[in-house]
Amino acid sequence: MPLPEAFCTVSQYLEIHPRNPQPRLIRLAVEVVREGGVIAYPTDSCYALGCQIGNKSALERVRRIRQTDRHHHFTLVCRDLTEVARFARLDTRQFRLLKACTPGPYTFLLPATRETPRRLQHERRRTIGIRVPDHPVPQMLLAELGEPLMSSTLLLPGSSLPLTDGEEIRARLDQALDAILDGGHCGIEPTTVVDLAVTPPAIVRAGKGSLSRLGVTAEARV
Repeated sequence: MPLPEAFCTVSQYLEIHPRNPQPRLIRLAVEVVREGGVIAYPTDSCYALGCQIGNKSALERVRRIRQTDRHHHFTLVCRDLTEVARFARLDTRQFRLLKACTPGPYTFLLPATRETPRRLQHERRRTIGIRVPDHPVPQMLLAELGEPLMSSTLLLPGSSLPLTDGEEIRARLDQALDAILDGGHCGIEPTTVVDLAVTPPAIVRAGKGSLSRLGVTAEARV
């Protein structure tokens, strides 16, 4: 698939240790994000695309890579539940569920707060995806950045599985990204997505996260 003309960068390729990430490389990646760049990085489920929350241009680049519309749920990747509460409204039941399942390979759909930019919210529902990953690379990225990453699974149009090999990501998307953090193979199974904005909660996508931890039956899928 040819790249749009707007993609004119050549990415930095950073081979990062998946368990003990090099602080220098983390700082380089965060500098790219702060300057409005788009990165690919490993998580506890699969690789993801990430950019700064408030950067409209970077968000549109992610949309073009993924070829998504305004009804696509983007995800705020957060360091902990304190950050989650800034961007999503949680009642006691929802908070307890998140506390039991995070950090981990889950994405939760929740009503967005006023601090969440409208462009990140689902256009009709005004919800946002929230995630707290259990992986050293995104945890160090978030600590250095000091705010959540806007994120989306690195799943290309027409593909049934996300990209998971750093060299393949570079071959396919080198000029579409500003940095690639190659932390080795981290899996091809995306997160389990749970809609907590409905009652009862519904499984939108069964993925890597165990359904048994959620207390939600498979029949509650949507």
